[in-house]
Amino acid sequence: MYEYIDGKLVFKCPAYVIIEVGGIGYHINISLNTYSKLPGQERCKLYTWLHVKEDAHTLYGFIDEGERRLFLHLISVSGIGAGTGRMILSSITPEEIQVAIVKGDVPLIQKIKGIGPKSAQRIVLELQDKLKKEGLETLTSLPQFNTAKEEALSALVMLGFAKNVADKAIENVLIRETGTLTVEQLIKSALKSL
Repeated sequence: MYEYIDGKLVFKCPAYVIIEVGGIGYHINISLNTYSKLPGQERCKLYTWLHVKEDAHTLYGFIDEGERRLFLHLISVSGIGAGTGRMILSSITPEEIQVAIVKGDVPLIQKIKGIGPKSAQRIVLELQDKLKKEGLETLTSLPQFNTAKEEALSALVMLGFAKNVADKAIENVLIRETGTLTVEQLIKSALKSL
């Protein structure tokens, strides 16, 4: 519902921040990773996710889009809620979490408070293929598209195609077609061969 909140940082502690926007103060739960990277100045921008429950609407904030995407992956795992997802992001860095999941490092994941052996195995089982398919760099950084090829590749990966397969399809289109193709034309041509 809310993509991000950008405003005046009124209060900051390791568990949450209050950001004032247009006279309204938003209470946003954050991870220690986000807390450590928050700027010291008054202005602040956090990417958000709204958790709606029967008895509460809770905002979670993330320093960048990559951390939010990782959080959403984590809470998609059965038995991992928003609080546990935030605890995971507070215990070790997003990069370490991703590497642990991809490599199947269950003991490292199990060291996180609130994660038992079954939960750690479930996280690896459910997310390992997704993270391998997307590639580690897609979660830790906001995509920077310099060319139509890179933007088309990102779009195909988001549609569910493996990165290497999508890249090969785009390369084949670029070899066959002459002239400059728009991102849309490149995606449509690549989809025909996938």
